[in-house]
Amino acid sequence: MDDETGRNRAVVAAYVAAMNAGDFAAMRALFTEDAEIQGVTGVGGLDFALGVWRQLHDGLGMELTVEEMAAEGACVAVRYTERGRWTGPFMARGEPTGRSYALVAMEWFELRDGRIARRWGARDAAAQARQLGFRPEDGGKTA
Repeated sequence: MDDETGRNRAVVAAYVAAMNAGDFAAMRALFTEDAEIQGVTGVGGLDFALGVWRQLHDGLGMELTVEEMAAEGACVAVRYTERGRWTGPFMARGEPTGRSYALVAMEWFELRDGRIARRWGARDAAAQARQLGFRPEDGGKTA
């Protein structure tokens, strides 16, 4: 593994640690100012994504476990097991059920000058909805 690849893996590992801790200031420092974030809820900048990530952390107690990480140069891909329990407000989905969930999630990162410039995320939101008991009549989105 070359130095750039190792450094980029470390940045993504720091992102995962900050996400799990709910340390959004640390997360902000890991991204470029013009970062592009793409996920289940859409595409936007870091402020857009942080709003979604706060709800995942605060409402669902989301925690990511890295199952595999692959990196080459400026690109890092991660496969996770995502777990949580619905205890607080989340995406206008009605009252929390207290139920737990586990699902597969993946992220692809492109880094520039030691910071995350682009991030794509994919997660099994349908499995999350089933496990947590989201009701269609409550509206809202999944993350």
